[in-house]
Amino acid sequence: MEAASPVGRLAATVERLRREVLAAQAESEGRALIELAKGILVERLQCGPAQAARQLTELAEQAKVTPLEFAVEVINQAARDKMSEVTEAFLAAASGAPEPEGESPAVRLRAAESGALAADDAQSVADSLLQQALQPLGAVAVAIWAAGPDGSLTLAGSAGFSPAEAARWRYVPPDVATVARRGLTERGGHWITSLAHTGLPSIGRHHHPDGGRVALPAGTGGRVHGVLEIAWPTPLAPQPQRIVRQVEALAELCAHTLETHAQAPGCGQDPRVLPDAAELMDLADGLHDPALVLVPHLDDSGNLVDFRIQHVNSRFLDPAGRPRAVVNGALLLEAYPMAAGESELFQRVERVYATGEPFRARRMNLTALVDQVPLSAVADISISRHGSGLLLLWRIEDEAARLASLLQHAQRLGRIGGFEENLLTAEITWNGQLFDLYGRSSSGTPVPLEELPAHAHPDDTEAIRRFLRTLLHRRRPASTAFRLQRPDGVTRHIRVVAEPVLDTDGRLFAVRGAYQDISAQHWTEVALAATRDQLAHTEQQATERNRLTLQLQHAIMPPTQAPLKVPDLQVGVRYRPAETEQLVGGDWYDAVVLPSGMVLVCVGDVAGHGIEAATSMVVLRNALRGLAVTGAGPGQLLAWLNIVAHHLTGAVTATAICGLYDPERHTLRWARAGHLPPVLVRGAEAAPLPLVKGLLLGAVPEAVYEETEIQLASGDTLLMYTDGLIERRDRSVEESLGHLLTTARTAPKALDQQLDRLLTYSRSDTDDDTCLIGIRVG
Repeated sequence: MEAASPVGRLAATVERLRREVLAAQAESEGRALIELAKGILVERLQCGPAQAARQLTELAEQAKVTPLEFAVEVINQAARDKMSEVTEAFLAAASGAPEPEGESPAVRLRAAESGALAADDAQSVADSLLQQALQPLGAVAVAIWAAGPDGSLTLAGSAGFSPAEAARWRYVPPDVATVARRGLTERGGHWITSLAHTGLPSIGRHHHPDGGRVALPAGTGGRVHGVLEIAWPTPLAPQPQRIVRQVEALAELCAHTLETHAQAPGCGQDPRVLPDAAELMDLADGLHDPALVLVPHLDDSGNLVDFRIQHVNSRFLDPAGRPRAVVNGALLLEAYPMAAGESELFQRVERVYATGEPFRARRMNLTALVDQVPLSAVADISISRHGSGLLLLWRIEDEAARLASLLQHAQRLGRIGGFEENLLTAEITWNGQLFDLYGRSSSGTPVPLEELPAHAHPDDTEAIRRFLRTLLHRRRPASTAFRLQRPDGVTRHIRVVAEPVLDTDGRLFAVRGAYQDISAQHWTEVALAATRDQLAHTEQQATERNRLTLQLQHAIMPPTQAPLKVPDLQVGVRYRPAETEQLVGGDWYDAVVLPSGMVLVCVGDVAGHGIEAATSMVVLRNALRGLAVTGAGPGQLLAWLNIVAHHLTGAVTATAICGLYDPERHTLRWARAGHLPPVLVRGAEAAPLPLVKGLLLGAVPEAVYEETEIQLASGDTLLMYTDGLIERRDRSVEESLGHLLTTARTAPKALDQQLDRLLTYSRSDTDDDTCLIGIRVG
C-alpha cells in the first residue's frame, strides 16, 4: 500500500498512536515500580521522598543501569518473593552471556506483576502478561482459566486469540479432556512440544496446529483457582529451569488475581458453593455415615501444611476406638500421622481441596497411633469439597464383614453360588459354594457363560441360548433352569439368575449373578405330581400338541447337521426354531455333496408359519436337491425351483440363496431369489457380497436368475442366513446387517464357535425361526 495514499496515511497514524499508547502504558507501569522503590528507600534510609528520588538516580548511575532496572532490584531485595527468586536464578544462569535486547527479565516480571495488580479483571491481566513477560519468550497468546467447583473451566481472560475463538471457548464442561484440563489435574503442569503430537483440543489450536503449549495450575495456599495456558506458534523445545520457574511465577500471579476476583462481592460466585463450615457441619450431622469436616490449616506464609478436623458427627468411628472428643479439633496428621504414608489419604484430601474434584475409594487402610502402637482398619472413603471446607466420609468394614458372613451362611443353606464375569478381561470370579455346585475343586477353572451349553443336558440348549441372548445382547436381567451334567456323572437341576453390569456410557462390561441348586425342589414337585389326578383332557391335548410340534421342527430341520467330508472345506449349519413353540417356521437350509463332487449350499425362507409353511418348505428343499443332480448352475436351479413354487405348492412365495462350491478351484457360483446376500469374512474384515438380480420364488410363473462367481481364499468364511438372524421391528435391515458384520469380525477362530456366537449375539426381536450356514476354506 502506498504511504502517500489516504489509506496509507491513516494506517501509519494508527500504528503511531498504537506505539504511543504502548509506550505510555510501559512508562506508567515503570513509574509505579519507581515510586514503590522510592517508598522502600524512604523506609530504609529514614529520609524524605525527594532525597530518596535523588538517591535512586545516583545509585542507578553508579551501577550503570536505568532507574527502572535499579528500582526493580530494590524491590527484589526487599520482597524476597518468588519473583525475586526467579530473577536471581535467571541472572545467575545468564551471567557471562551477552545481554538480550530490550528490558531485563527482572523488569519484565515486575512490570507484569505491576500491570496485573493494577488490572480490574483477568482480561487485563492476560494482556499485561502477554505484552510484558511472554512475548519476549516467543509466546503469541495466553489464556487464563477459572476452575469451577464442579471441575468446569471458564475463560476468565485471554490475549492473542481472536474474539470469536475466545467466545467459542468461554466454558468447558466438567470431565472434557483439554490441554487446560491436563494443567489442572497434573501438579507440575503440562508441557506439550507440539499440539500435532496430541489429540487434545485447545483454544486456538487451528491457528497454530504445530505450536507448543504450556498449561500450569494457578494456585495459592494449597488451592488451585484456575489454569494459565500459554501458546507458541512453533514447536516448543525443552525449556531451561529458569524459564520454567518464570512461567510458574506468572501462574501464581494469576492465582492471586483469580482468588481476588472470586472473593469480590457481586462477581458471580457460583451459588452451589456452601457458604461456610457451619453449614457443612449441619450437613455432616444429617448423614448416616461417619463424617468429618476438615478446614485448611495454613502457616504464617499462607502455605497449606495440614487440615484441622473441625467437626465429627455422632456416627463417627475411630479406627483405634478413641472417643470423638480426642479427634475433634485436632490436625489431621496429628490424629492420623499414617495418613501421609502408604494409604496416601492426606495426599487425596490435599488434591480434592486443590482441584475440587471429588475422590472415592474402596477398602482404603486407615491407621491411628495409640501409645505408639499402630491400629488399622479398612474403610470405604469419600472426599468432597464444599466451599472452603472438606467433607470426609468413611465406613469401617467391620459391619460390612459381618453382613458378608451372614450372606455366606445364607448362600450355603440355600445352596446358592455367586459369580461375576468381566467380559472385557475374561476374568471370572466364583465363590466356594459355586465350585461345590459344579462338583469342582476350588482350584479348578470357572466355566464362562458362553460355554454353559456344553455342561448342560442337550435338551436344555435352546433355553440357555435364549437366556444368553436376553442377558448379553438385550442387556436385561434373565433367568432359566437347566440340568447340569457334572464331571462326577451327577445331574443336578439348576436355576441361574444374572444381570448385566453397564459402565457410565451404557456399555456392557460385566455380568454378575447366582446359581441355585433346585434339585430337591424339582424332585419334590415330581413326587407331588405323581400323587395328583391326571390333568384335564384339554391340558393333555395341549401338551401333546406342543410335543408333536417340537418333534416336527426337529424332524424337518435339526438344529445341527453331521459335518460334510470335503477336503479343505468346513461346513457348519445351525437352525434356531421360533421362540413361540406352537409355530412351525418355513426357514430351511441344505448342504450336500453332489455326485459331480460339487457342494450344494443353500438357505431359504417360505412366507408364513404353521403346517402349510413347513410342508411347502419340505417340497422346495427336496426339489432343489433333486434338481441339483442335473449339474445345472445355481441360476437355472432357482428358475426351475420358481416353477415348482408357483405351480406345485399352492402358489407359495419364498426367498432363497443357492450356491455351488467347486472344491478344486475354490470358487463359489451363487444366485439369489429375493434373499439377503451372503457375508464374506476375510481376515479381520466382513462384508456382504454384491447383490445379483433375482425375484422371490413363486411370484411369477417364469423368472430368470442372474448368477455370479467368487474366488475364495484359504481361511475365508462365507455365511448364509435367513432374516430371523438380524430382523428387528425398530431398526432398518441396513442397521441390523451392520451389527451382524461387527459381530462376524470379532468371531472366534473355530467355525462352530463362530456360528454359535452369531446366534447368541443376534439382536433379532421378531420371534422368527433362523437358519445359518457357514463354509470355511482351508
